Amino acid sequence: MSERTFRVAVVGCGNIAGPYAETLKPYPQIELVGATDLIPQRAAEFVAKYGGKVYASLDEVLADEAVDAVINLTIHHAHAAVIAQCLRAGKHVHSEKPLALAYPEARALVELAEAKGVRLSCAPITFMGEAQQTAWKMIREGRLGQVRVAYAEVNWGRIEAWHPNPQPFYEVGPLFDVGVYPLTILTAIFGPARRATAYGAVLYPDRRTKDGVPFHISTPDFIVAAVELASGTVVRLTTNFYVGHHNKQKGIEFHGDLGSLYLSSFQNFDAEVEFAEYGKAYESVPYVREPYKGCEWGRGVVELSEAIAEGRPSRATGAQAAHVVEILNAIAASAREERPVPILSDFPPPAPMAWAM
Repeated sequence: MSERTFRVAVVGCGNIAGPYAETLKPYPQIELVGATDLIPQRAAEFVAKYGGKVYASLDEVLADEAVDAVINLTIHHAHAAVIAQCLRAGKHVHSEKPLALAYPEARALVELAEAKGVRLSCAPITFMGEAQQTAWKMIREGRLGQVRVAYAEVNWGRIEAWHPNPQPFYEVGPLFDVGVYPLTILTAIFGPARRATAYGAVLYPDRRTKDGVPFHISTPDFIVAAVELASGTVVRLTTNFYVGHHNKQKGIEFHGDLGSLYLSSFQNFDAEVEFAEYGKAYESVPYVREPYKGCEWGRGVVELSEAIAEGRPSRATGAQAAHVVEILNAIAASAREERPVPILSDFPPPAPMAWAM
């Protein structure tokens, strides 16, 4: 890798590729060398706007010695296979979530990266946001006392209302698509989970795409789970693809012996952060630094490049992402089998951002 630049190629030029490229623009140390997609026209449109060249295939990307890392933005079902191919080629990888759909696959990817001596990084990276780091700092400093319960609300609306290809989202369901966000934040702060008890249902089985094409879903579009963490904190997680963003139940609430903390969004780095001493009203909390407006999707890629350059552990690790996959599998199994399911894996805890210490 060049001492000055971290050269990346995008695999998968769907809806999220643009936000990644836009948020990487301000970082001169990141060079976008190109992109590939199963639909060549999408890759051509992407590089025409953001630079680099069109690669005819993933094999062509991996054969290019100019590529230091691959940003994997393919659909959920393709993640594990694409990541494995990139790791075997000796490329660093930052992947969109989830790392895989099954924990054995996810764990195998972590072990493959270790064997190949390359880094594996995975979204979501929103625990690195200013609002999220502000909340974490208050918890570390003991402002809440012992945090015994956290409520995480993911009411994510009906994907077909905005996405041109909603079916892949419904195949994996809201748990795997967006439940990963609060679970990653909560495990970053409190550490690993140890047991999950859940309920799931299909609320709205028959839907239509934006073009009016009917489709039917069978994966639960509603999941509620109690996740017990090793720290003693209990998480109540709600995820669905039915209730819209207008709802009033959103974000994460942390409740401790001394007070409560409210984070209005698990995704946006400028989310509201409010604190209430026990029995008192919520009041706004100042951020640890001026927040990025919205979500800086490329922050995980920047963090990966800096960790490699500085020779330090990465923050958004494959090991934590694999643990979150085990949590997702445990929740799904519990909902399906109507029993509590144990969670056994572990991961090295990420460090807070240096500017949030």
